[in-house]
Amino acid sequence: MAFVLGLTGSIGMGKSTTAAMFRDEGLAVWDADVAVHALYAPGGAAVAPVAVLVPDAVVDGAVSRPALREALERDPSLFPRLEAVVHPLVAEDRARFLAVAQGDIVVLDVPLLFERGIDADCDGVAVASARSETQMARLLARPGLDRAGAAMLVARQMPDAEKRARARWVVPTETLEDARVAVRQILSDIRNGAA
Repeated sequence: MAFVLGLTGSIGMGKSTTAAMFRDEGLAVWDADVAVHALYAPGGAAVAPVAVLVPDAVVDGAVSRPALREALERDPSLFPRLEAVVHPLVAEDRARFLAVAQGDIVVLDVPLLFERGIDADCDGVAVASARSETQMARLLARPGLDRAGAAMLVARQMPDAEKRARARWVVPTETLEDARVAVRQILSDIRNGAA
């Protein structure tokens, strides 16, 4: 039975880069964001239900993430209804991955790992973390995201300090080298029974 490592981190904290480092080490990584993109793509299972909730968010048979973000900014009450549609579909995709993933360690890359209680399905959790100034700079470098939009996204997530307190490991992502060292140490801890 593989060790299931949960990987999380607030938006802009370097989680995706950290996940890529685990892939570079030969691990199978399930990415919640990739699963959502597939669900939102033409023919994806979430397109029709999102069209019912937010008709303007479906463009050319796919969910437009910018249009959906604008709708959520206008009406935050859409969040729980959207999550009720999308989260069960994402959970099905994650279960399919775990059923077939190979290796002694597999990674679940999930931004809302703690918020959704997915940490209960993991044998250990690592959190990617950086200074809040670094996080905001990374977010503002993203196309189409201003300070207000970035602040809204950050506010909807569990605070970084709480994630760090709940995780078994913290991956510092201020530099790529620090993150790589931490990733290798986590794998060593798990394989040597120090997890």
